[in-house]
Amino acid sequence: MTSPLAIPPTYAPIPSAVHPSHAAIDARTAVWADQFNLGSQEWRSRLVTQDIGVFASRILPEGEEEVVALLSDFVIWLFAVDDGYCEEGDLADKPYELAAALHRLLRIAQTPQAPMLTDDPLAEGLRDLTLRVSRWGTALQAGRWVDTLREYFFAVVWEAEQRAANRVPTLNDYALMRLYDGATSVVQPFLEMGQGFELQPHERDSRALRAAAEMTSFITTWDNDIYSHHKESRGTGYYLNVVRVLMHEYDLNPEAALTMAVAQRDRVMCLFLSLRAKLEDEGSPQMRQYLRGLSSFIRATQDWSISSLRYTTPDDPALLPSAFTDRPTDDSTDPLDIASISWWWDLVPASRTDPLRG
Repeated sequence: MTSPLAIPPTYAPIPSAVHPSHAAIDARTAVWADQFNLGSQEWRSRLVTQDIGVFASRILPEGEEEVVALLSDFVIWLFAVDDGYCEEGDLADKPYELAAALHRLLRIAQTPQAPMLTDDPLAEGLRDLTLRVSRWGTALQAGRWVDTLREYFFAVVWEAEQRAANRVPTLNDYALMRLYDGATSVVQPFLEMGQGFELQPHERDSRALRAAAEMTSFITTWDNDIYSHHKESRGTGYYLNVVRVLMHEYDLNPEAALTMAVAQRDRVMCLFLSLRAKLEDEGSPQMRQYLRGLSSFIRATQDWSISSLRYTTPDDPALLPSAFTDRPTDDSTDPLDIASISWWWDLVPASRTDPLRG
């Protein structure tokens, strides 16, 4: 077995924060997972030690406690789908069967009253989540949440097809699908719900704010790949991790691929800070609040990743950092050579790009 890669401290310009009720929220999610019998008892026992509630509490450090608890329950439900269906389950390399199973779940999210899958724990958990989303979100936010769930399901079917073909995807395809298959976009509607505001459609659907949300997904999923590389590389079907993709794309060794992955996320982080500053100057108070939520999501992923047992894997320790750095490894203002996302750089004039702002 190869030695684990030593993950360097990553660039973290966003302050850390956590909801004061994080311990209670974490405990509530453990009870919720048991109530709906998600996964096996062994799976639940493992997941409830991984600080899921703390992660949600870092995403919404000032959020309404009931919405933070809802987000926490949703995150553990997503792990049940991912671990049970999409990544480690029987359907992980069966895209057609997986598509059918997820389509039925999507119907529950669209219409929780539908008399189907009444003995399926994942469906019953999703029914509860859907009703709570409708209670705490506006009709527009609840609809957006279902739309993002559809995007996530579509993307994980793509993952299953890659596994079935024993294929390492191209960097461009991977970067595009990682915006959705990492279940980051499905979390973003909670940034509004948790703070009790609603973005105006012309702002939420603007090209610039969509780019900021996509940058958030890119940074958090690249971070997730970097921090989970040790865990994932020990498993079977190791094709869908940025380090593996970069090794394949550029014929790199693992160390060089890791260095490139860190540089890519740092360059996007610098761009995010510049775009955030531009939008804060131009946007409404609600847009500024949403941008703070995106920022908290980025930092939450970093804080949780270096502390959660999901990634530290004490039985086979990963070499993760215990701290972060305040300097990026790459602050270039040139677009990354990834066609699906290079348009982000068109939104911020080079004269305004300052990687240390924010």
